[in-house]
Amino acid sequence: MSKVNQISYRHARPFGRLPILSVSPAVENGRWPAKAYAGEVVPFAATVFREGHDALAAEVLLTSPTGTQTVHRMVAGAPGSDRWHTSVLLSEEGTYTFQIRAFADDFETWHHNASVKLAVGVDEELMMLEGIALLTRAAAEKGRTAANARNLVELAEKLGDTSRSAQSRFAEAETKAIAKAIANQPIRSLITLSEDFEIKSERSRSGVGAWYEFFPRSEGAKFDAKTKTWTSGTFKTAMKRLPAVAEMGFNVLYMPPIHPIGVAYRKGPNNTLTAGPQDPGSPWAIGSEAGGHDAIHPDLGTEKDFAAFVRAANDRGIEIALDFALQASPDHPWVRSNPEWFTTRADGSIAYAENPPKKYQDIFPINFDNDPEGIYFESLRIIKLWVSRGVKIFRVDNPHTKPVAFWEWLINEVNAEFPEVVFLAEAFTRPAMMHALGKAGFQQSYTYYTWRNTKAELESYLTEISKASSDFFRPNLWVSTPDILTEYLQFGGPAAHKIRAAIAATASPSWGMYAGYELCESVARPGAEEHIDSEKFEYRPRDWQAAEKGGRSIAPYITKLNQIRAAHPALRQLRNFELHHTDDSAIICYSKHLAAEHTESGKADTVLVVANVDPHAVRETTVHLNLAKLGLPEGATFEVHDLITGETYKWSTDNYVRLDAFHEPAHIFKIGKVL
Repeated sequence: MSKVNQISYRHARPFGRLPILSVSPAVENGRWPAKAYAGEVVPFAATVFREGHDALAAEVLLTSPTGTQTVHRMVAGAPGSDRWHTSVLLSEEGTYTFQIRAFADDFETWHHNASVKLAVGVDEELMMLEGIALLTRAAAEKGRTAANARNLVELAEKLGDTSRSAQSRFAEAETKAIAKAIANQPIRSLITLSEDFEIKSERSRSGVGAWYEFFPRSEGAKFDAKTKTWTSGTFKTAMKRLPAVAEMGFNVLYMPPIHPIGVAYRKGPNNTLTAGPQDPGSPWAIGSEAGGHDAIHPDLGTEKDFAAFVRAANDRGIEIALDFALQASPDHPWVRSNPEWFTTRADGSIAYAENPPKKYQDIFPINFDNDPEGIYFESLRIIKLWVSRGVKIFRVDNPHTKPVAFWEWLINEVNAEFPEVVFLAEAFTRPAMMHALGKAGFQQSYTYYTWRNTKAELESYLTEISKASSDFFRPNLWVSTPDILTEYLQFGGPAAHKIRAAIAATASPSWGMYAGYELCESVARPGAEEHIDSEKFEYRPRDWQAAEKGGRSIAPYITKLNQIRAAHPALRQLRNFELHHTDDSAIICYSKHLAAEHTESGKADTVLVVANVDPHAVRETTVHLNLAKLGLPEGATFEVHDLITGETYKWSTDNYVRLDAFHEPAHIFKIGKVL
């Protein structure tokens, strides 16, 4: 045995002949599969280098879920970085595997050495002989096509024609035909393969969607002034709102829990501790004598009514997303049947939810450690039940308050049988936990976008979620929720609402908004970042038509944003977000470019966004574009067409911009023809 093979390594993955490091996409060096979705353009990269100065190259060997293997040549990145890159559109759903293949680029090494030496008249014939030897060996390689081998043999013969000068013979190695032949089948040696990596490619809705949230009990709810009583909205009355949701361009409708609501410790308006007989309670206080997580609140209708609602939504291109909140009211059937699923305190009482100083006496959190098997399989039963009722998307309430290991198990079990099911994590918490939930399998997550309002904050955060964490964390940029009404929206008026929507809809392939946002509802409960008279605790019917007639709705603007998203495939990508510099501290500029080879039309698609994030002022600045990020040649002059206003401008590298927050706070440009 060779002494080389007897070396004892401290780890299982010693260096190969050519070092390959920092491969991406990869999560924890392959511990979990990287995330992607069908139709996503995924960037691949690796650090590849070697000793000395000889040339090398790198490729991605990609195997699709159906077993088709393709080879994708990588290109060198910034000089001195040793990073190699390429991008590939993943068209299938399922698990892709890939390796990085590094190799000594023998032709390029010979070509470089020969060009240097011939330029100074050194070793001219020797370089011709070395070229002949290289080409002859390569032509005989197994697997090389006959036509390619013939090109190499013919070049070798020309290099050996001593009746011609060395420079003349060498020129034969620089023809387009030879460049194409070498590119198609490189001359490789010292071939080194990385370990295998996996990419889980899911259905496109796992990464692309426009979400809308409403409470079905509010849609069609009526108050009788004479009797001082409310009549709840139902699935039948809520169905009447579906056309408007579809017309605005939303394709996912998320509903808070639709289950029976407990009576014990029911919360009243604005989270008060005392509820009146007409107060419906929080939908998140799940469970009563009418049932638990597998039941439908009687006020909303029957299972048959729910099925009709799902069909009506689907007929309009809308998927239903249901809330999955693993918690219980004191009246939930689980409290009697399975008290071990809760935490019992020293005085014998069951612990209710707390987030000091907030107390949620109407909600009992789950204890996952007393009977893990019991609660795990009950959760799986519930998810499968709602899948059988037509639900394929679940918005999970506060997953960060449950064990990550539980979510990894549950999502894996569900997706093994129902790969189309999507889980959205409502986790506003520490980055480590949010990222761990993504690695555990959550297809999407809420984000910190809600609290990133300044130019600097947005530039930093949007870059982070589109680059640093994109292999495992898919952002869904919600502009509002029933729980969150930021000061930016409270005091920014319609301008703030348009700014936040424009950025969310264009910076991320998934975004969402809570009903009422289009009406710019912005009155907060004193001292809180939450709506006054929160819909979480009471009915809130809205007169949508009166608002639009009275000019109090930005629904037409929201509709335009979703139309732009639908028309531009570049906006349905996450990882192509690129910043451009502006001279003003409140004007942000970014682009999304999709190369022609990755579009169905065969034409490049590029969208450029310039937004004034100061909702209280007119801002002017110069925008400095990196034209390469737009797929344009250096120094080009080109048309930009504003997709909001319909205006067209002539732009180049440096461009003046004036944005009036009270008129149109953002340009959303389509890059047009080069002039």
